[in-house]
Amino acid sequence: MTYCVAVRVDQGLVMLSDTRTNAGMDNIARFRKSFTYSVPGERAITMMCSGNLSITQGVKAMLGRAIKDSALDLDVETILNCPTMHRVAQIVGEAMCTMQGRYRSTIEMQGAAADASILIAGQRRGGKPRLYLIYSAGNFIEATEDTPFFQIGEHKYGKPILDRIIKRETSLEDATKAVLVSMDSTLRSNLSVGMPLDLTVIERDAFDFRVRTRIEADNEEFQLLSHSWSAALRKGFEDLPNVLD
Repeated sequence: MTYCVAVRVDQGLVMLSDTRTNAGMDNIARFRKSFTYSVPGERAITMMCSGNLSITQGVKAMLGRAIKDSALDLDVETILNCPTMHRVAQIVGEAMCTMQGRYRSTIEMQGAAADASILIAGQRRGGKPRLYLIYSAGNFIEATEDTPFFQIGEHKYGKPILDRIIKRETSLEDATKAVLVSMDSTLRSNLSVGMPLDLTVIERDAFDFRVRTRIEADNEEFQLLSHSWSAALRKGFEDLPNVLD
């Protein structure tokens, strides 16, 4: 399993994913779930994946092949030359639909699940920061002011902090802290989610990545954040009024 979270606020976009893939108690592996694409000064895009790994890797391969083909044929449409972020989501959804149509029945005949989900976040010059959740069928929804974040994978443990903190006016710095705390809560409660983590941050109208980094298990800043959050929770709990006389 995995956990991916993406947030859209007025100041930009924050995306975070783990790297653990669990195909059984004795078959745990590490695979990157977060992928970035950019034309510096024109657009920056992050894609994060959850679900059947063969399906999502196939989607990534189709997108990459189109980008390579476009270098030789300017008529090939890709996520790096299409006119809008909405069209980016459509292209990814079409690739998902193709992969599902090609392999879903065979995968399910073997008793495995073919479902997959993809988060697409980014901004192109002339447009606003956008965030989309793409389903197995290739259809998608967009984050709004009322729903400024999406999660895929093991989302339940990390949702409470996002519900309390994330609003459209939340700063990019606070949004980044919130997704890191959300991930820390998930890591503590679910063994199918694991380090290292991939973090990307796109500042509004920068059309490039402010942050694009991997956070390893020994990262001192993440460890400090985790310990500080645990201490704050314990202090908050201790300060609650007693309910028994």
